[in-house]
Amino acid sequence: MPGDEGGFVLAVESQGKPDPDKHNSWTYYLAHMYAKYRLPPFLLVVCKDKATAAWASEPIRVGRGFHTSMVVFPLVLGPGILPVITEPDEAARDLGVAVFSALAYATDPGLTAILDALASGVADDAGKSGSGDVDRVDWAEIVEIGLGEGPGREYWRNLMATYTPNFPGSNSIVEESWLEGRAKGRAEDILRVLEVRGVETPDPVRDRVTACTDLDVLGTWLDRSLSVARAEELFAEE
Repeated sequence: MPGDEGGFVLAVESQGKPDPDKHNSWTYYLAHMYAKYRLPPFLLVVCKDKATAAWASEPIRVGRGFHTSMVVFPLVLGPGILPVITEPDEAARDLGVAVFSALAYATDPGLTAILDALASGVADDAGKSGSGDVDRVDWAEIVEIGLGEGPGREYWRNLMATYTPNFPGSNSIVEESWLEGRAKGRAEDILRVLEVRGVETPDPVRDRVTACTDLDVLGTWLDRSLSVARAEELFAEE
């Protein structure tokens, strides 16, 4: 993204509750992105309640009392920080703010009204920029993924199927390709972490990791790859 100081990489994560294991994952994500893209990385955490937002805002310090090797400062959005947007015109004026507002209020009783406004804004944007607009598709997918499993996500998928029939959430080729790309990238990250840590990865483990397309499962394996002594321990609870 252009700016006075040059480009940067932005990682966005939706967080529903405090999770100490995320500190390890976030630190790795930022270091990996910096090494891979040679651009300053930033982590934006969108939280669904104020307690989680307060937890995510705490700096992550890596080191000991005599020396700090690294400090990670996440950017945090959550309820009270973002406005509640329930008017389609307001959502259409700035889709980015409307999207993050929907994710921040994902557990709010008024979520359906927020999603109704956002869906109308997405459809309005599509009408102006054409059905091939990449930004619109990206925003819609960020909402679906960020809402997580539950009635809110299903409600959003139904809205998108109504407003934009070609929405990737309708199991289109676009969505399948996008998911495959994310799964492949996450699998590569897992194997790379094991390699850097000097953990031997037998072919059966490598094959199982690269064949997996479940992003949640791959996320769990990625978290474990940071600490396991043997590659087979990635699948310990399975």
